[in-house]
Amino acid sequence: MKILYKLSISTLLVLLNLQAKDMKVRITKDISSIKVKHLGQIIEIKRIQDPYHELRDDYTKTSRPCPPFCIHPMKAAPNIKTIGEVELMGYIKNYVNKGKGVIIDARLPNWYNVETIPSAINIPYTLVENADEMIFEDIFETLGAKKIGNNWDFTNAKTLICFCNGVWCDQSPRFIKAMLKGGYPASKMLYYRDGFQGWKLLGLTTVIMKAKEVK
Repeated sequence: MKILYKLSISTLLVLLNLQAKDMKVRITKDISSIKVKHLGQIIEIKRIQDPYHELRDDYTKTSRPCPPFCIHPMKAAPNIKTIGEVELMGYIKNYVNKGKGVIIDARLPNWYNVETIPSAINIPYTLVENADEMIFEDIFETLGAKKIGNNWDFTNAKTLICFCNGVWCDQSPRFIKAMLKGGYPASKMLYYRDGFQGWKLLGLTTVIMKAKEVK
């Protein structure tokens, strides 16, 4: 005979809190996970709990030909702040989740369409590098900027957290430089230098868009 147990909301919350406390691989001492919306679905960003887990995909590579895959400086451009994973979590919580910021995957679509960071949207660096005034106008307005006459008001424009494949990838630095050239303020852009390889090396949650190997 099966016995069905009805759990109250408060009991479920207690169990979830206990589960979070039981996580052996946390993001930081005080952060077990962070939730964010991706394509209408709530995704919980956390680290893989298996302490023996190893990467087995393209991001296990240590040595790519340079050029073009050279190690990039800590700063993508003057006055651009570089952040790490912990800072990125803070921006997800305080900016992305509140509609004040957006994670930009600046890689080409063939990378984004395979796997990305939860909540990231794809604006390929090639789009802004080759952008004319009309394209920049569409992008800036989509990001919350307001055109007043011939000038732009970026007061309510979203903060952009830009990333690409890793420290050996130039796609997000090129995106940032092109956006600066177009007029987007440096104070509204951040560079996640470790990129997707750094994210995966820490066992953080990713969104798999479709199964396809990228070389």
